[in-house]
Amino acid sequence: MNTSILIVDDELIVRDSLSKWFTEDGYTIGTAENSAAALQQLQSTPWDIILLDIKMPGMDGMELQQRIREVSPGATVIFITAHASVDTAVQALKSGAFDYVTKPVDPDHLSHLVANALKQRALATENLKLKERITEFSLSDEIIGESPQLKRVYELIQTVAPADTTVMIRGESGTGKELIARAIHSNSQRKFFPIVTVNCGALPEGILESELFGHERGAFTGAQYRRKGKLELADGGTLFLDEIGNISMKTQMDLLRVIETKQFTRVGGNENIKVDFRVICATNKDLERSITDGTFREDLYYRLNVFTINVPPLRERRSDIPLLANYFREKYARIMAKPVNRISSEAMDLLVRHQWPGNIRELENAIERAMVVGTPPAIGPRDLPIQLNNKHQHAGSGSLEEMEREHIAAILGENDWNISRSADVLGIDRVTLYHKIEKYGFHKPA
Repeated sequence: MNTSILIVDDELIVRDSLSKWFTEDGYTIGTAENSAAALQQLQSTPWDIILLDIKMPGMDGMELQQRIREVSPGATVIFITAHASVDTAVQALKSGAFDYVTKPVDPDHLSHLVANALKQRALATENLKLKERITEFSLSDEIIGESPQLKRVYELIQTVAPADTTVMIRGESGTGKELIARAIHSNSQRKFFPIVTVNCGALPEGILESELFGHERGAFTGAQYRRKGKLELADGGTLFLDEIGNISMKTQMDLLRVIETKQFTRVGGNENIKVDFRVICATNKDLERSITDGTFREDLYYRLNVFTINVPPLRERRSDIPLLANYFREKYARIMAKPVNRISSEAMDLLVRHQWPGNIRELENAIERAMVVGTPPAIGPRDLPIQLNNKHQHAGSGSLEEMEREHIAAILGENDWNISRSADVLGIDRVTLYHKIEKYGFHKPA
């Protein structure tokens, strides 16, 4: 669609000259000799740019500008005046005009202003679309699953995301805790600011301190310049502290002070820096035991453990394994440009029955490896890691009934004989599970 320009000026020669210039440049042009005619055109046609004379009989350009903001708020106004002054320029810009030009009009200068105005409109439109996309975003595309356990996690994300509450995400390694943190951030009021991740378990104490707090030049050997830390970079957004259970007692104390006071100093500095961020942390450790052992501060624990989300291990949500496996198959098929369009039923059975001590991360690695060694069109049992094949060979040594008995016994044990949870994991209802328990003569351990 062509850009449209409405020229409003009481001088015919100005209207004709501007119309000719911009028509030759490919714009759609309209003209009006006064404010009444301009308002009539604005009622019937949307205009992108309005070139508006300030001094006209009747309603002047300044007053018309106010009406334009009501009738066509998306239009960009550039004022034209023969009586330029500092006061006029200030008044024009305060009224919301993009800019102004003086008569006699320089066509090249005006064309340049129009081009800049159109660029600004395009950027504003793109920014608005981006914000709408972020607003519509709910859960990460990589959080895959429809099991009752994962649906409960979805509900908790939706509950806590709008609040500014500190969140602790707990779960085994590889369960996707960082994805949960990012989903919380993306649904929060801070979503237009960054989420800054710190892997607390991967850095020695000295390096972690500098990573968090930043440092001044000369703070230590090798500090040749000032460096902002993660706390400063997260200002306005979210600070995600992964593996929080691995930080030293000193760093725990320093972090607690920041959370309580919302300010800190860089390493080697004296300036108090104020920050405002939300804290989300994650751990696979038993922090309660760490408190008892004296390796984790109780006061920091209570500061962090305001709202808890427990991410279930993959073995407790087996019904999600086919969805996840096919998601990773499609992902690596695109990356490797390899036409593998399915996972065989035998291979999928292996995946569903495996215990997955490494959880989703282990599953992704297994599928990636299968995509490398396998041949199109399908992933077969032999393409999977040897650990899975060994598991299958052991489990397949008996009859189908024996395999079912072993599987149900394992699920009941993993879920502490919670019938509802075990039934969800098995993908059957509670009545069916009770029948299976009776059939195989299972007894709950004392």
